[in-house]
Amino acid sequence: MTSTMAPRLALSIVSHGQGHLIRPLLDDLIAIREQIAEVLVTLNIPEDEAFLEGFRDRLPIRVRRNDRRQGFGMNHNAAFSESTSPFFVVVNPDIRLPNFAMDELLSNAANPCVGVAAPIVHASNGQLQDSARRFPTLSRLIRRKMGGRISPDYAIGQQPLDVDWVAGMFMVFRRDVYSSIGGFDDRYFMYFEDVDLCYRLHSTGLRVRLVPQARVVHDAQRASRRKLQHFLWHVSSACRYLRTVGRLPRGSLSGNS
Repeated sequence: MTSTMAPRLALSIVSHGQGHLIRPLLDDLIAIREQIAEVLVTLNIPEDEAFLEGFRDRLPIRVRRNDRRQGFGMNHNAAFSESTSPFFVVVNPDIRLPNFAMDELLSNAANPCVGVAAPIVHASNGQLQDSARRFPTLSRLIRRKMGGRISPDYAIGQQPLDVDWVAGMFMVFRRDVYSSIGGFDDRYFMYFEDVDLCYRLHSTGLRVRLVPQARVVHDAQRASRRKLQHFLWHVSSACRYLRTVGRLPRGSLSGNS
């Protein structure tokens, strides 16, 4: 659905040499370009910018070029500081937006009780991914790493659902919310920064909302399982989260509304 409202979205996309993935994402964004005020593309490592050809005159793209590699949260925080739009959207490069219901996400994100809104996520094979979860515990993390079977934390229906946390592959924030909590904690280089941010939103009394009416497709790379460095980042971030934040009490802050 295309909105007739003035452009009000700033989208932040970080590339790690992933221009080949971003190009089809930009193509999908054309369908909602009337809503987009800014597309901030951060090149975290040097790469050929040819993937932007054909899009600069169709989307309001601004390129940010890092002198050195930065972490997930630091990159998006820097993009936010250069944006001015009332809504800030964090988007992974490998996201696709077929028939995307952006208005549904915006109406939920605009709710003053909501801190962040996110769509449901399907893999490229159509399988629903567990992008909304309860806050992690050490035992759950160990079971996941050992390949143990874990059932989805939430039953996804047709109505918006308030959850503990949503994965950072696609997140929609009101500008005032993102600013008030200081964005992502950039001490997390990669992984768990989305868990930490959602925890802090809950701690301020705001809700984390999953919106089933909005759907994205995630061509997951699963780098954390393939590369030693990503595995080490994952373990380090998990330890930081469990040490400094921990898990909220059972039955805690999430609930349906």
